[in-house]
Order: sequence, then structure tokens, then C-alpha cells
Amino acid sequence: MTDTTPLAVCVVGSGPSGLYAADHIARKRPDCRIDVIDRLPTPFGLVRAGVAPDHQGTKNIVRQFERGFAKGSQRFLGNISVGKDVSAAELADLYDAVIYATGAPLDRPLGIPGQDLAGVYGSAAFVGWYNGHPDHATLAPRLGRGIAVIGNGNVALDVARILAKTRAEMTGADLCAHAQDAIEAAPITDLYIIGRRGPLEASFTPPELGELGHLNRACPVIDPTVLAGVTAEAVADPKDQKVKEKNLEILTGFVTADQDKPVRVHLLFCAAPKEILGVDGAVSGLRLERTRLVNGQAEPTGETFDLAVETIISAIGYRSATIDGVPLDDRRGIIANTDGSVAPGIFTVGWAKRGPSGVIPSNRSDSIAVADQVLAWLDTCSGGKTGPDGLDALLATRAAARVDFDGWQKINAAEQARASDGKPREKLTSIPEMLAVAAG
Repeated sequence: MTDTTPLAVCVVGSGPSGLYAADHIARKRPDCRIDVIDRLPTPFGLVRAGVAPDHQGTKNIVRQFERGFAKGSQRFLGNISVGKDVSAAELADLYDAVIYATGAPLDRPLGIPGQDLAGVYGSAAFVGWYNGHPDHATLAPRLGRGIAVIGNGNVALDVARILAKTRAEMTGADLCAHAQDAIEAAPITDLYIIGRRGPLEASFTPPELGELGHLNRACPVIDPTVLAGVTAEAVADPKDQKVKEKNLEILTGFVTADQDKPVRVHLLFCAAPKEILGVDGAVSGLRLERTRLVNGQAEPTGETFDLAVETIISAIGYRSATIDGVPLDDRRGIIANTDGSVAPGIFTVGWAKRGPSGVIPSNRSDSIAVADQVLAWLDTCSGGKTGPDGLDALLATRAAARVDFDGWQKINAAEQARASDGKPREKLTSIPEMLAVAAG
């Protein structure tokens, strides 16, 4: 006999991937009870803590997500951690389906000598620092005259651009005050964006790459010989072809860019990090090995050269964190899954599913595809699970200090009220402070 209790879904993680899935399920099954839980008191994941602070247009997607919470089709429960406040097994017992949208928050290590020296940071930590993520807000990075950013994707561009911009250029951005003050005080003269392969193999998108040519105090620098004879050979995907052609056009334009600026942003290609050099336990340089391309892959040449840098930021990828009771594919750094299915009634979406690739719009299509699997699974469920009521009762026994959507709105209002100098907000960066505001 089918139970009349509405079906219940729990989404773990309130970033774009999880909220796209929740929204799709809510539209298709308005009778379904949907809880979205997050270990932080604040929703929106990487939109809040990963998207560059000077890309406010990208952050506008939160308005769509807020509507789902405001109209009650989804319920937000912040400051609830799976493994501490509730277990994965308990969620599986309480809900008809559980979707893990926990992303890939951990930096992949460089794996070279010297990576533990003071002055070496992963981009997840560094971006979290300037974006006010509670895990990283107190990082206090050591910013020297020379800074190497290892990686050839948009995150590397974001990091270099934020470090290169003046305070005036950040008007309207939500760069945290502690980061703005530190960057302004840093003696930066040279930034290096370093990739193992060539310019056509870089994962830059043209708008982000082009921004380097429009900075007030910084200029892009590229060795013209790197571009000599390089052409965007035909590839299967026309969109990829256009991106490669546009990137090559932008890089070629950088060759003749105005060099009379105090900060230089060097784009280095075909250079692989070999060793981080140090003095007295801190970074003093970076040893690179020149590479050559063979069938699109970087092969070592044996020729090395050193950069005089005091800070190294690695932007070479991320991996998912371990969640007790949820299988992890350790080699790939993702939740073990088959096309988003982890186990009967258990699913995963976004970076936790496929690794750190794609921008916010591409996460939408991926999340909807998995959400359709969830909907098909729900069609086989007979109901009877307690869902939100059961979770509320369980959390009450554990005195969990959860933050609901009203609590988030209080945090949001407080951050907006703290803003100055044209900022949209000045973020709260400590969880105790957030909890106090949410409870007020």
C-alpha cells in the first residue's frame, strides 16, 4: 500500500549544482518536500566564495536560487554538517533520495620539492581568503614582489587579476577588506601565470583573458617567440575552435601592449614547475623546466630556469572531501558514481560528480540530467519517510545551531549594512559571528 506522506529529498550542499537540481525537482514534483543543507551558515557555495569578487554579474544567479527558498519550494538549513550533526546513513533513512552537491573544496598538491614552504598556497585557500570563506579568511598570505600563479585556467587569471588591480578598480566588488588592505600594501611588481603546455592548450575563456589588457597599474607580458608559427588548428567542436582563435588573437595583441606600468603580468607557456626554492623555511624562488609539445602533451626538455618569487599560488585543480558513509573515488578525487548515481536513492551532482570542470551554466545541464534520474527514482518510491520532520527531531536532540533562510537574510542584511566604498557587501567571515547575527 502506498503511503500518503509526500516524498522527501535532501540536497547536501547549497552551491549552484545542488540548487539547480533542487529547483528542477521542485518544478516537476511540487508535492515533494526538499531540504537543502550546508555546513556553512550561508548558502550559494562557490557563487559566494569562489566567483571572483569583481565579477558581480556572475553572482546575480543567486536571485533565482533565493526565489526557491523564499516561496517555500525548498528549505535551507545552514550550519549543518554531514558527519557531525547528522550522518549519511541517517539522511538515507530520513529521505527518499539524497543528492550530494558538495563540490571539490580541496586543493590538489603540486607534488614537488618545497611545496610545504611558507608562501605556498593552493588557489582554493587563496580565493577563499580574499572572498571571506570562514575556512580561509585568516590565511594572511605572504605576498612578495614576485608572485607565481601555477595553472592555465580561469582561476589562475582571476587570482592574478585580483592581485594586479588597484583599490579604485575594485569599486563595486565584494573583495573582503582584509584582502584589499593586504594587496594594497604588498610590494608586487611581477606576476607570473604559468602553464605546462602551449597557449592553445590553455583553458582560459576569452573575456577573462582579455581583462588582463585593461588594468590600470598592470600590463600583460608575453614572449612573442612563444606565438611564432602557432595557429588554431581545426578541432571537432566549433565552439572550442572559436575560443582558441580568440585567445590567440588576444595573446597576440598583448605582444604590443603598453609596458610602461609598475606591475607586469607575465604569461609563461611550456614551463613545468620542478622545485620550489627556499631560504629560512620560506619561498625564495621557483625552478621551472621548459617543455615541448608532442601531440598536444607537454614533454620535458631538461632545460631549467628560475624565477625570483616569494609567493606561489597553485591553481592546478581540486578534489572532493571525504564524507563518512559516502564512497570516494580517491584516484579521481570525486564521489564514486556512475553518471550521478552513487547507490539506490543516493546521487551526486556538479564537481563532486565529475571533477572541477565547467562554469556555472554548464553545471545547470549536468544537474538537471541527474535530477531527472532522481525524479525517475522517486516514481518507484512508496513514501512514508519522515524527511524534514525527522531531520528536525534528530537535530533537536543534538542541539545543532542551524540557520534557516530567515537567518541567512539577517546575515545578508548585516553584510550589506557593513559595506562601504561602493561595495555591495562586507562579508562576515567567522561562523560564530554569523550565528549571532542569524539568531538576532
